[in-house]
Amino acid sequence: MIRSRSACPTTVTAYCAHAPRDAAQHGAAPREAALNPETGRPTVAVVEAYAELARRVVAGPARLGRTRLVAVDGPSGAGKSRFAARLADALSVLPGGRPPVVHTDDLLDGWDDQVTFWPRLDEWVLSPLRAGRPGAYQRYSWVRHRFLPRPVPVPVASVLVLEGVSAARAMIGPELTLAVFVTAPAPLRLARAVARDGPEILPELRRWHAGERAHFAADDTASRADLLVDGAPALPHDADRYYVRIR
Repeated sequence: MIRSRSACPTTVTAYCAHAPRDAAQHGAAPREAALNPETGRPTVAVVEAYAELARRVVAGPARLGRTRLVAVDGPSGAGKSRFAARLADALSVLPGGRPPVVHTDDLLDGWDDQVTFWPRLDEWVLSPLRAGRPGAYQRYSWVRHRFLPRPVPVPVASVLVLEGVSAARAMIGPELTLAVFVTAPAPLRLARAVARDGPEILPELRRWHAGERAHFAADDTASRADLLVDGAPALPHDADRYYVRIR
């Protein structure tokens, strides 16, 4: 069952047994001993294939009606959207085709709706899928500061990828097939967000970072995740086909 965690050693000595066989062909090797940014303990870094993860997802149990819900969580700028897109690419070649990807940022009613958007997500997307019906949501325009009238359909699919801060919150845990937490050093995450959205967002962004830290601490999200992903990996690898798992 995919929700059971993979067991890995807590010191850097070698790859975990389930690292992809061809990882060495891409120059991958264990990183020097480093601290896990979420636990503060020594960790291992392992290159794994999106294709294999996609197969595990499809083989896993559907817990949201007939849908396998994959939540990609983590702080702003960690690399969640990139991970979600590459996993969706890997799923696209399997039975069921490319899954819909819902970004929680599209459902926020502005900066102050950081984690309080969930009833909207549940009403528009999760509840219909739970009942075996397609959902639809209105996308929030961060330029116009309002929800756009045209609905975005969410079909009943084999897999749904939900990406964004608090996507893997504890309350949805029983309905998840896979919970992913993507992390990266705070200075890098800040630099990525500023490069993406401009320095004028810094005041709101600092409040956002404080809010997400408080949420993750209270929710214990990283510790509950099935998969902890390095969003700024030092291991050489083909980033389109592989990700770096840390534990």
